[in-house]
Amino acid sequence: MAYDYRLKKEKDFNLVFKKGKRIYAETLSVCFVPSDELKVGFSVGKKHGKSVVRNRLKRILRESFRSFSRDIRENFFFVFIPKPMKPTALPEKSITRSQKKTAKYGYDYDKIKKDMNYLLVKGGFIKTDL
Repeated sequence: MAYDYRLKKEKDFNLVFKKGKRIYAETLSVCFVPSDELKVGFSVGKKHGKSVVRNRLKRILRESFRSFSRDIRENFFFVFIPKPMKPTALPEKSITRSQKKTAKYGYDYDKIKKDMNYLLVKGGFIKTDL
């Protein structure tokens, strides 16, 4: 995802939270408001864990959105808000070190990407399903 697509200003976040609509999924919710350009932000609160965990979650969210950014038809400001997750049991099969760290805190890239796809399709922002 290009750095230009990042929602950074506090006034933009406040606009989305006050005037925007919300859609909910199992692991995420999204607030959105129409605008003249496409921008995305992520709101990850302290209840998700310490800064290392929050930053890792934001990286997962950015990567998930990057895979859908070309398919979005209109310009909106999006703010994705992850829901706090319970730690998941580590699978018995061999997984990478980064997948272990993510699973330790309950955040699964595939589940987040699936829910982001669900939100974007449900909101009518992209046409097709994964």
